Amino acid sequence: MIPARAVLLDLDGTLVDPAGGITGGILHALLANGIAHPGDDHLASLVGPPLASGLMTIPGMTEALLPHVIADYRQEYAAHGMAASRVYPGIAELLAGLRADGRILAVATSKPEPLARQLLAAKGLDGYFDSIHGSSPDEVSAPNRTTGKPHIVAAALEATGQGPEATVMVGDRMHDIEGARANALQSIGVAWGFAADGELEAAGAAAVVHSPAELGGLLGIGRGHSASVHGAVRDGIA
Repeated sequence: MIPARAVLLDLDGTLVDPAGGITGGILHALLANGIAHPGDDHLASLVGPPLASGLMTIPGMTEALLPHVIADYRQEYAAHGMAASRVYPGIAELLAGLRADGRILAVATSKPEPLARQLLAAKGLDGYFDSIHGSSPDEVSAPNRTTGKPHIVAAALEATGQGPEATVMVGDRMHDIEGARANALQSIGVAWGFAADGELEAAGAAAVVHSPAELGGLLGIGRGHSASVHGAVRDGIA
């Protein structure tokens, strides 16, 4: 088990299924700015990392076009994408169980913080969290593009009032695992998000779970099932 006192959680792909709201919105913005469809796999890979850095990997994207694409995407997401998003089954029960057990909960997402707060409120999840942390609304500038997720995880960790040894990061992409490692945190990967096969293990996740119930069991609540633990003997976590 990893019975951490504080739990940091990613948002899209971990708590909420974007249900095409992100990839569809990005594609809409790309086409509106004359950039060809990069392929479904490339679009899916953009869920998780900072948006600006992800967009710059798309053929045809330029620094001059970037702010226009982001603005068009955000407009489309606000109009349609947020409503399309769905809370993953079992997540509300997991969060309620963690709160009842006295855990400190925080969101650490690459989504702009005001938008993250709006999405969590719209889906009825905001009340579970002690704090919510995301990127600056200015997604084109540093540190959003230069430091990625570590500075967001650092802010969430500081807000918990706990040390790294008492805190764990939970997310669905390698960026979550890398952000945890940069802050000396253990991390748990969730298999229901957007990671490619083997991505979370290769990034160094201490464990990969396949359901919210399994995650709850690993965190020491409920009746979760055994997780696929990587490096458990080495790290002394099992």
